[in-house]
Amino acid sequence: MAMTNILISGAGIAGSATAYWLRRHGHMVTVVERASAIRTGGYKVDIRGAALTVVERMGLLDAVRDRSTDMRVATTYDAKGRVVCTLDADLFGGRTGEDLEIMRGDLNELLYDLTRDDVEYVFGDSITGIAEDGTVTFEQAGPRRFDLVVGADGMHSATRRIAFGDEPGFTRDLGHYISICTVPNSLGLDREEAVHATVGRTANVYSTRRDRSAKALFMWSSEPLRYDHRDVAGQKDLLARAMDGVGWRVPALLEDVREADDFYFDSVSQIHMDRWSRGRVVLVGDAGYCASPASGQGTSLALVGAYVLAGELSGDGGLEGYERELRPFVEANQALGPTNIKGMVSGSRAALWFQLRMMRLLPHLPGRDRMIERITGPIARAANAISLKPYAE
Repeated sequence: MAMTNILISGAGIAGSATAYWLRRHGHMVTVVERASAIRTGGYKVDIRGAALTVVERMGLLDAVRDRSTDMRVATTYDAKGRVVCTLDADLFGGRTGEDLEIMRGDLNELLYDLTRDDVEYVFGDSITGIAEDGTVTFEQAGPRRFDLVVGADGMHSATRRIAFGDEPGFTRDLGHYISICTVPNSLGLDREEAVHATVGRTANVYSTRRDRSAKALFMWSSEPLRYDHRDVAGQKDLLARAMDGVGWRVPALLEDVREADDFYFDSVSQIHMDRWSRGRVVLVGDAGYCASPASGQGTSLALVGAYVLAGELSGDGGLEGYERELRPFVEANQALGPTNIKGMVSGSRAALWFQLRMMRLLPHLPGRDRMIERITGPIARAANAISLKPYAE
């Protein structure tokens, strides 16, 4: 498919990875990003299965290993601060032993450094319109014409809205919300997680290698909330109300949240679409098939999606080939979200009691390996549910 001049909306993992592979296949690539620079914040993410192969083919495997979080243990506490159990961090996170974990911002920096010399990055701007002939209008810059526009601008994609319509038609709410931000490491954590769970609400604090601060992550079940996406103070109020009455260190953490300048707040939702392309527009990553943080596979989907999209566009498959090759992989990984969320936030006292009891017993059970396989097996199978073509360059 002869498309030599391609615009990517979004300089996150999906956008920069797509830029790398398109440029490697000989296309001219421009990336437009609303933020003033590459985003370096965020939470820890896993790279699994086929995505590890993509990272290796990019020549980044050693660099990702060097920046791994090196998490050691995860300890669960009760409301009074007493230890309930301590587990190996890999098992607690449902990792398969074939994973690499890295901070999202670190991976973003690696991808940007890999592409910045060969790709045009335009920061502080965003798309406002896409015409049938490929003419794109922007908030700041003048119009430019492109052969293809790639929407890699996340779950709330403006590119998707322009080309496909409003978001509610594609969003599948999983009935939970998530919030995360940087807080002082008042618990003195060293490559470890501290967790407190109650019915319908979970708080998690962790500190990774090379990070003197900590991340506080909250997840809770909720009916859909109405709020202003630009009102950060109002979102912090919603979080405080959701966590009201939760014990352990949560009240102090909520005070720290008030001072955080990298606060993130959103629903735990997925994006489901019948097609990821229309005319001169195609979607990659969360913009087209967000699996939600509950799946643990958002980053892997972005990396694999970028690889397949660029490869099919540069071969005989085109956009139809992209849909055909990637969709089974997307569906397998999206299926993890609704199942995983039940283990992240307990829906009842009975479920919470059973979960905590199993966590206490797991290190001592004679059938421990079989239990671990039940936990990690579905994740590993979904992560490897695609055979990556060795696309010609």
